[in-house]
Amino acid sequence: MSKSTSRRRRGSSPEIQADSLSRRNLLKLAGGCSAMSSTAILSQLLNLQLTQCAVADSGGGEDYKALVCVFLLGGIDSFNMVTPHVQEEYDAYAGVRTNLSLTREEILPINTDISDGDNSRTLGIHPGMPEIQSLYNAGNAAVVANVGSLVFPTTKANYGTIKLPLGLFSHSDLIQHWQTSVPQSRSQVTGWGGRMADLLSSTTNGNPNISMNLALGSLNIFQTGSDIVPYVVNSSGATTLSGYGSNNVQDRIYRKFTDNLYPTGDSELGQMYRDLLQRTLAKTKRVSIEAAQSFNDATSAEPTTAFPDSSLANQLKMVAKAIAGRSTIGHGRQIFFVSAGGWDHHDEVLDKQAGMLPMVSQALSAFYQETETLGVADCVTTFTASDFARTLSTNGNGSDHAWGGNHFVIGGGVNGGKVYGDYPESLALNNDQDVGRGRLIPTTSVDEYNAELAMWFGIQNDSMLTDVLPNIRNFYASGGATGPLGFLT
Repeated sequence: MSKSTSRRRRGSSPEIQADSLSRRNLLKLAGGCSAMSSTAILSQLLNLQLTQCAVADSGGGEDYKALVCVFLLGGIDSFNMVTPHVQEEYDAYAGVRTNLSLTREEILPINTDISDGDNSRTLGIHPGMPEIQSLYNAGNAAVVANVGSLVFPTTKANYGTIKLPLGLFSHSDLIQHWQTSVPQSRSQVTGWGGRMADLLSSTTNGNPNISMNLALGSLNIFQTGSDIVPYVVNSSGATTLSGYGSNNVQDRIYRKFTDNLYPTGDSELGQMYRDLLQRTLAKTKRVSIEAAQSFNDATSAEPTTAFPDSSLANQLKMVAKAIAGRSTIGHGRQIFFVSAGGWDHHDEVLDKQAGMLPMVSQALSAFYQETETLGVADCVTTFTASDFARTLSTNGNGSDHAWGGNHFVIGGGVNGGKVYGDYPESLALNNDQDVGRGRLIPTTSVDEYNAELAMWFGIQNDSMLTDVLPNIRNFYASGGATGPLGFLT
C-alpha cells in the first residue's frame, strides 16, 4: 500500500439535515426517573430499538476494530508539541515564538519521514513526551500536521472570499465543527462518529442495550447519531442504582422494592403499568439497571499494564477494560470518546505544558501497551483532536486562539514514523499560511483526517462516506481505494 499523500478535490456536497427527534422532550421524560441519572435514561431511551441486532461476529472476532478519540479541550498549542528541528526552521520558530519557544537542545528529535517525499527535514517532540517519541520511532505513532476545520480548500489568496467555518477561532464553534464535520452549520445535531454508528451498529453490535459508542464522562455530539447516542460511563464504570448490588439488610429491601417496581418481562410490566408511556419508562429503567450491571461485570478485570494516576489515564484505563470485555458486552466495533481539559493557555504556556503534556504522553503510552497485551493493538486506533491550535506569536506570556494544528495517531495499524499533511517549511510571521499573528490556514482538513479513520473503521463505499462526512468530496474524490492521507493500513 502506498504511503504517499493523495489529495484529490472536487465539487461540493449538501449539508445534512437536522434530526427530527426532540432530545429535549426525551430528557423531560427521563427526568421523572429520579433514581437513575437523566444521562443514563436518555442513553437507553434513544438506543432501545426493541429489536435484536443480527450479528455474524459480534465482539472480539478477527473483524474487531475500535476508534478512541482523545479530545484536548481548550485549543492546544500544538506547535510546541511538534516543533521544527532543522536549525534554519528552528530559528524561524524561535524568532516568532520568542518567550514561548522551547530550546532546540531540549526538543526530542524524531526520525521524520515526511509523507511528501522530502526526507531531509527533521521535527521534534515536546521534551515532556518521550513516550510519544518512542512510539513514533517504533512505527506505532504518526503526526498529522496543520490539520483543522475547513468547508472548502482554503489558501491565503482566497481567504477573504471562500466560505469559512462558522465562528472561526471560537471554542464552542470549533469544538462542534471537529465533532460534526459540518463546519458551515451551528444547527447540526449529529456527529460523524454517531453517523458511523448509525450505519454499522446493526451488523457489528450484538447488544441493543449498550451502544457501540462509549463516552467517558458525558454526552457529546461526536458520538450522537440519528438512532445512536453514546452509552455514558465514568472511570469506575457504568452508573448503577446506589445500594442496588450490595447485600446488607437495608439494600436487600431496597433491591426487592426496585425489582417489584420495575419487574422483568413484558407480561409483568403490562400487569403493573397499563399506560403505554409508564410501561415504556419502566421497561427502560429495567433495561438500564441490567445494562449497567452487565457492563460493570464485563469490565471488572484490571488491566495488566500499570496506568499512571491521572484523569486521562483513568479514562483510558476504562476504555481498555471495555475493549477487554468486548465479547461479553457483544461489540464487534467500538467508538470511545475521552477528554482532557485545561488547554486554553492564554498565559504561562511553557510552564503549563511542562506539567500537562507528560500526562498525555504517559496515558497514551500506557493505553497502547495495554492494547498490545490484549492482542488488539492492530485493531485499535487512538487519535487526538482539539478545538484549534494557537497563535505562533506571543501575547506577552501566552498564546491566543488560532486554527490549523498538529495531532497524533497511535496504533498497531498506523503507518507510523511519518508526518502526514504539510508541516510548514517556515513558521515565520506572514508565511504562506499565516492570516495574522501566526494563525495558520489548515493544509489538511478535518474531513480528510476523519475520512482516513472512518474508512479504516469500515466505511468503505462512497455513499456511506458522504453520509458520514457530507463535505468530503470537497477534499477527496470518490472511488479512492485508500484513505486520503495514508496513515492507516
